[in-house]
Amino acid sequence: MTTLAVPSRVSPLTGLKNTATLAWRSLVSIKHNPFEIIDLSIQPLMFLLLFTYTLGGAIAGSTDKYLAFALPGILVQNTIFATMNIALLLNNDLTKGVFDRLRSLPISRWSPLAGRILADTVKQAWSVALLLGFGLILGFRVQTSFWGVLGTFGLMLVFCLCVAWIAVLVGVVASAEDKVQIFMFSFMFPLTFTSNIFAPTESMPGWLQSWVKINPVTILADAVRAMLNGGDVATPVLQSLAWAAAILAVFAPLAVWRFKRRV
Repeated sequence: MTTLAVPSRVSPLTGLKNTATLAWRSLVSIKHNPFEIIDLSIQPLMFLLLFTYTLGGAIAGSTDKYLAFALPGILVQNTIFATMNIALLLNNDLTKGVFDRLRSLPISRWSPLAGRILADTVKQAWSVALLLGFGLILGFRVQTSFWGVLGTFGLMLVFCLCVAWIAVLVGVVASAEDKVQIFMFSFMFPLTFTSNIFAPTESMPGWLQSWVKINPVTILADAVRAMLNGGDVATPVLQSLAWAAAILAVFAPLAVWRFKRRV
């Protein structure tokens, strides 16, 4: 009887191929679970419609003015909220033993996590494109250029890749899906609703403005507004990238360390 030798180490190139394969596995699963992509599509559109036509006149004086202010913010909010899918799906794979089966394969140890994050980034790109397209139908107009739109996509996806590691950590630590939802909502709601996504910072109490101004969600929303509507781009973009790098530096090692302990 002959046995196949399993390599003790996997080359970086093979690891990237493993990552692409596992990302494709996650994307193909949408065909069997279409509600996953519906959730990424319907929820941001509902937020945009509800806030624009119920609060737009009161906050900005007209729905058109509020749409120009709110759409970039809702793009950011959707990016933060959508990371919960990473935590839920990762936790589901862990609790159902999918990662135990993956460990028996001659693949890189980091490719399952990277594949999950890569697949979610593709879904995020779809969600951003859909929200921008729907905004154009409602009357939103880009005031800058094609490069501003391209920069928005790039910055949003980079930020998503970094924030996703928070979701990975939650998905690995939580023992069940209901606990994932509790942890993620406890993190996402205070972070997004204490920002300038839906209302200008100047309209808030002074004690709250101090936090809102340094909130990474506010800074990212300001960067997206500048790239789509015009204004100072460099400062908020650089600050957003700094926040993204800090989040990555803290949460990626923690998530990988906790993942190794769990599996």
